[in-house]
Amino acid sequence: MKLPKKYVIVEIIPNHSNSKIGFIVQLQALKINDNKIIDRIDLRVNDKLITNNDLLKMISYDKEMFQYKDNKDDIIKEFKEFIGKDKLLIIDNYYTIDYLKSIENKKESVFKYLGLEISDDVFDKIITKYQLEPSNHLVDLLYEALMFENNNK
Repeated sequence: MKLPKKYVIVEIIPNHSNSKIGFIVQLQALKINDNKIIDRIDLRVNDKLITNNDLLKMISYDKEMFQYKDNKDDIIKEFKEFIGKDKLLIIDNYYTIDYLKSIENKKESVFKYLGLEISDDVFDKIITKYQLEPSNHLVDLLYEALMFENNNK
């Protein structure tokens, strides 16, 4: 399957699987044009907004890389500005679909471009299939896998 010329790869981590109850605590996205990363956004809410200690531990990596927001609504607001009208390639799990439903941009599963489907171990499969170094930055792993697929067609 041919990649679009312009798209955004996005990954979110919410504090609850239901968007009516929770909010996005971390969002990472890469803006791609002609197979090159032209921009990236790495956002987190401030730790004080997160009440779940396991979640705090889960997102405690690469703290200096992220912009921190005091208002949980700023994450989706900044993301909407970042993406413009570009197509979104998403990790098509139920909570990502739920949290991004208010965004009108066309959304597609990133995995269909890799010949994979969403599963609990899909990132292990990607790391193995494309011989990638494990990373907490799933958008970067997805980009590397997409470029490998694109260059080997």
